[in-house]
Amino acid sequence: MEKLTVIKVGGKIVEEENSLLALLERFSAIDGHKVLVHGGGRSATAIATKLGIESKMVDGRRITDEETLKVVTMVYGGLVNKSIVAKLQALGVNALGLTGADLNYMRSDKRPVKTVDYGFVGDVKEVNSELLSDLIAKGVVPVLAPLTHDKKGNMLNTNADTIAGESAKALAKHFDVTLVYCFEKKGVLLDANDDDSVIPEINRSLFDEYVAKGIITEGMIPKLENSFEAISSGVSKVIITKADELGNDSGTVIVA
Repeated sequence: MEKLTVIKVGGKIVEEENSLLALLERFSAIDGHKVLVHGGGRSATAIATKLGIESKMVDGRRITDEETLKVVTMVYGGLVNKSIVAKLQALGVNALGLTGADLNYMRSDKRPVKTVDYGFVGDVKEVNSELLSDLIAKGVVPVLAPLTHDKKGNMLNTNADTIAGESAKALAKHFDVTLVYCFEKKGVLLDANDDDSVIPEINRSLFDEYVAKGIITEGMIPKLENSFEAISSGVSKVIITKADELGNDSGTVIVA
């Protein structure tokens, strides 16, 4: 099986010109087939503010009402996505920007209302990887925006970590997939205040132990849950690392 690297990069890195260019240079140097999944929440918030649309968050998650959905569709699917594609083309990478609606690649259902109404947020139900894997095999590099659709004509805001995880799992039928989550830290840390306390490798029992001890907390828990789910669904390896360490053998490796 040919190797494929699926890389998810967070909004902060994507939204600062220097860090984005540095990341894309490292991304372009990765050998073999690759996919980039990006966020863009800060840009969406900034543009919503300019348009007089209030951004509402609950536990770090965006409430996507009708007006906010227009903004995230414009920003994620347009401004951020096409800017990345253009920069990759300048680096000799033949990139193609996509949302979940393109090629009917990723279908979601609108999240049901429980304690919080998140609005037009999608929970992924179906990933059609055949067409995408054909494009990848031809040398195309997909750049995936954090947007899906419900196949009834509506776009839905969808978490970028989820897009990366679901894409990696679906593409594992066609390739030997490594999934890399890039963010601001060097990996999963033993001590949140010590950037060099990277845990080199984590399995499920170690994860449970660290959560029980309060070493792994907050946003890192769902990231690692996604990682274990990816491993159990056929992804070969998951790495959590700092964006400027991309391509180096560093960070935290998640194993079965």
